[in-house]
Amino acid sequence: MNSSIAQRRDGFDQWIHQVNRICGAFSAQTLGDEFSGHIREYQSGALKLSFVDACQARLYRTPKEVAASEGGKYFAVFQLAGSACMAQGDNRVSLCAGDITLIDASQPSDFTYHENSRQLSLILPHRLIEQSLRYTPVKCGHLIGAKSPIATLSHHLILDAARQTNLSQQESEATLDAVISLLRPAISQSEGVDDVHERIFRKTLGYIDEHIRSEDLCPELLAREVGVSMRGLYRMFARKGLVVARYIKNRRLDLCAESLRQSRTEQKLSALGYSWGFSDSSYFSTAFKSRFGISPGEYRKQYA
Repeated sequence: MNSSIAQRRDGFDQWIHQVNRICGAFSAQTLGDEFSGHIREYQSGALKLSFVDACQARLYRTPKEVAASEGGKYFAVFQLAGSACMAQGDNRVSLCAGDITLIDASQPSDFTYHENSRQLSLILPHRLIEQSLRYTPVKCGHLIGAKSPIATLSHHLILDAARQTNLSQQESEATLDAVISLLRPAISQSEGVDDVHERIFRKTLGYIDEHIRSEDLCPELLAREVGVSMRGLYRMFARKGLVVARYIKNRRLDLCAESLRQSRTEQKLSALGYSWGFSDSSYFSTAFKSRFGISPGEYRKQYA
């Protein structure tokens, strides 16, 4: 009997060690004598996911584990078999096979597995979610039901992608974009769209996109065109955790990167930067490397 208990304990310790290595810092506890657990990692290019099997176990993150883990990402949790309960903030959802939910890795969360459960956990970087949702509040800990077309299509897409062994960087990034596009209607918190501040913010983002190529685009011009004071403009962006000038710069850089990924011609990099509103080629190169970790030239070669 003692040997059996020791084996289960060893199995549990090994499981939580692998979970922490693959998914980040979690605390855990067993919920009965029939614990079992296994985790398998899959990575191809930008696609990073894991298959998590668990029975009679609880995984949770307190502020302590959040602080010890890498932030800047969400977990899109696809329930493949069995059932599980996910909780974040005031939201709690019970998942059955085919269901999906979204969990913010930078916030405390709680996962409970009472019976044989198998999940696919896909990492979605904050930056991709924010770009796709254009800084609309994100719904976490909500059920995306198995019978919805969104859940069905998303399950098929990510499972098919996980069967591939040689996705290129471009293909893996396109897969992530496709998954986020599919989930967007279900994870976008649109209740605030009738709020006057939210309407002005949406109008401001639209103006930025329309004039993003102009060198004259700046906070002063933006405030004047959308009809708010400079202080009001800064406060509006600050509520989203943003700085106006930095948002404009990063938006330009993201569009430059998209152009480099899609272009089939060898356009001069200085001309590319200039076409998206950067008047100084040296500044453009430095800013690009700061955002993406490599120079524009290296980035283009990566996608050639």
